[in-house]
Amino acid sequence: MDEALDGFLTHLALERGHSRHTVEAYARDLRRFVEYAGDGVAVAGFTRADVEGWVAWLRDERELSARSAARALSALRSFCKYLIRERLRGDDPTALVPSPRPSRPLPVVLSEAGAADLAMAPEGADPRAVRDRAMLELLYGAGLRVSELVHLELGDVSLDSGVVRARGKGEKTRLVPVGEEALEALRAWLSGPRAELVDRATRRGLKRLPSALFVTSRGRGMTRQAMWKNLKRYAAQVGVDPKASPHKLRHSFATHLLDHGADLRSVQAMLGHADIATTQIYTHVTRRALRAAYDEGHPLAREDG
Repeated sequence: MDEALDGFLTHLALERGHSRHTVEAYARDLRRFVEYAGDGVAVAGFTRADVEGWVAWLRDERELSARSAARALSALRSFCKYLIRERLRGDDPTALVPSPRPSRPLPVVLSEAGAADLAMAPEGADPRAVRDRAMLELLYGAGLRVSELVHLELGDVSLDSGVVRARGKGEKTRLVPVGEEALEALRAWLSGPRAELVDRATRRGLKRLPSALFVTSRGRGMTRQAMWKNLKRYAAQVGVDPKASPHKLRHSFATHLLDHGADLRSVQAMLGHADIATTQIYTHVTRRALRAAYDEGHPLAREDG
């Protein structure tokens, strides 16, 4: 094995032109395999089961991240291909071993009070404040992506039915129910402030009436960047998480629905997720909140209880 490893590392440096740093990284990962398999492991002696056990050992015993374990497995795959090329073995025991997949980080959500405060932050009769209130209410009240929000057109909203038609990823459309707070904010926006901004823009030379639901003082559709900037300003104004973002309001929408008993399939449909596994990530957030509540409130969870 030592001779084969030396030959492989030389191959990486001389034939494939890898840097010293890269060759050292390969050597480190392959030494971990020898450490696991034992110094007496033969080049043609280790099996797929050995490789799978090694990957589990890296994760459980050596506490490597999924990314680091996947990189180590990739190094062993390259070594096995070299062994086959050099006719030192006839099969690849790594071929059917899946790479560890990094776990998705849990979404960061605002508290219910924080999300509500942010949605209601724009105040006053200025048309831009009325517009921003409607946009924030829709982000939180309908769980829209910011790209879906800024691409809404007038015809995408039905105030009577209480739904909006959102265009999601892949141009897929879905109807999303809208809560009463968001509907009231939309009614306020469409009752005059939107027309006022369009009139101002027309007096400044706007030639074509916009179809966008949310418009700027120049009569153009709002952009994601402008919405993001406005949200940051309102978050600072009401003292909400300074890292608040449009997507955190979407995360908060989903998590708060599940907290209050909504079923997973309904939340999936409202969010426009193609795979329910994407929606299930929010159940982990609610479980984490339940655990925190237990640890804080149950006497047996406290050391001094």
